[in-house]
Amino acid sequence: MGRFWSLLFLLVPVLGVAVFVFAVVPGGVFDNHWLPEDISQHGKVIDDLFMFILYLTGVIFIVTGALMFWFCWKYDAEKNPEPVKFTHGSHTLEIVWSILPAAVLLFIAIFQMDAWADNKMVYPIKDGKKKPPLALVTGRQFEWRIQYAGPDETIGTEDDLHIVNDLHIPVNEEVVLRVQSQDVLHSFFLPNVRIKHDLVPGMQQHVWFQTKKTGLYDIVCAELCGWGHYKMRGRLIVESEEDFEAWYANAVQEQTRTSHNVESDN
Repeated sequence: MGRFWSLLFLLVPVLGVAVFVFAVVPGGVFDNHWLPEDISQHGKVIDDLFMFILYLTGVIFIVTGALMFWFCWKYDAEKNPEPVKFTHGSHTLEIVWSILPAAVLLFIAIFQMDAWADNKMVYPIKDGKKKPPLALVTGRQFEWRIQYAGPDETIGTEDDLHIVNDLHIPVNEEVVLRVQSQDVLHSFFLPNVRIKHDLVPGMQQHVWFQTKKTGLYDIVCAELCGWGHYKMRGRLIVESEEDFEAWYANAVQEQTRTSHNVESDN
């Protein structure tokens, strides 16, 4: 029965590789279920980095699984009745398998520096100054509150527009968002834009990106933030510049009308 368990163990890497192949082959059973559609200008860099690490760890997984199966098969107790013989091992081999992982990790660190710099360090510039945020996104149990800057391009003034869970942005324009949490740890995640930013209470931060396709996409919280975490979901609406301007004007009009009605009732 010893070798039977060796064959059973071999199924782990075999099934793992099979699932991976089905997931990445275009037109396969799991096509379009591997990574969400990328609609951002910088998403390819993120995806390439992800796939590189995945292929690298996949090769290591296969080699390790095959070696473990071979040792289980060759040194099965039923086929090797002789007592175990212990050896000190090889200093050279130990040095090699210590240096190789260190070199690989160093390569990954260098490889990802451009992706990190483009997404986290190169702040967008407009007219020689830092581009002002389009909106303030606040994570709150269990919704996304969105506050657009008014014509003065300053968040926190009377002409701001307040929305819940619907983030409208113009396509083909670099968008800057100020993000924060009102209560607990949240994580602002735009899967289709390859943006995920942890929100710490008491800290305001900025994210920026540029989309290349219109449509309706998800905003989700990637941090377990309480019993209602599952329903903390918003919508990212990417639209043309004209449609965005029209929506904004209508939203401001509706907000003004609602405010006047409330004041009249009081």
